[in-house]
Amino acid sequence: MPLDDFPSNDALDAPYALSPDQVAAFRRDGFIRLKQVFAPATLQSLNEQISGATLERSVERKPIEERSTYGKAFLQVTNLWQTNAAARRFVFGKRLAGLAARLLEVAGVRLYHDQSLYKEAGGGLTPAHCDQGYWPLATDRSITAWVPLQATPDEMGPLGFYAGSQGFEEGRGLHISDESEQRITERMEAQGYPYICSGFDLGEVSFHQGWTYHRAGPNLTTTPRSVMTIIYMDSAMRLKEPANRMEAFDQATWAPGAVVGEVIDTPLNPVLFP
Repeated sequence: MPLDDFPSNDALDAPYALSPDQVAAFRRDGFIRLKQVFAPATLQSLNEQISGATLERSVERKPIEERSTYGKAFLQVTNLWQTNAAARRFVFGKRLAGLAARLLEVAGVRLYHDQSLYKEAGGGLTPAHCDQGYWPLATDRSITAWVPLQATPDEMGPLGFYAGSQGFEEGRGLHISDESEQRITERMEAQGYPYICSGFDLGEVSFHQGWTYHRAGPNLTTTPRSVMTIIYMDSAMRLKEPANRMEAFDQATWAPGAVVGEVIDTPLNPVLFP
């Protein structure tokens, strides 16, 4: 589908009404779910494009039963915006980017990277983790938009969140694994962070802060669960010295050429809003 024929600018760029109470809820809980962010037709068109591009670019060849826990969770393809016109139009849309800026309470946001997360039929759980343990970012002003491209009932493995957990530091450095699932879920329960998880309607989108702990169940259906995510950061975000090999890898991959102590302003990290 030519870029000009993909969903109209209004579908991807028009502002979404966000109340002060919703911003306050995000600040408190570290996540929020928003209804009717996109029309079903927009997501149905995107699903065809994103799912096809993900399957085409995925390098996973092992059967699910032969993979690690992480490998069973989903097929993961990153920065589709660089190779797929529909993904680029979606990632550069101002509707989501404007929501990200308002929820982070910053003047603007730039792209860190995108990820397609395709949980195959029969795919396993996504172990508990937080995202920013992988990222060499100087502040906590990062956020992920999680956009299901089809209705996602409980049995398909929707994303769930530990409300208020963004301030809890134990376990931040754990790889996504069986260990992270066990240790983090135990600590979340012991600390009293409620786990919030239920199915997503088509058009419903979630946002979670970079340090918020989250997980997803297995896909128990015969239909793949296709999700497009966009990771945003404060447009003034600076690169911190990578503290481990995960952060060093991410810096080299998603912010090549960025300088420690300076704003992460590279060709891979354009300002998306305003």
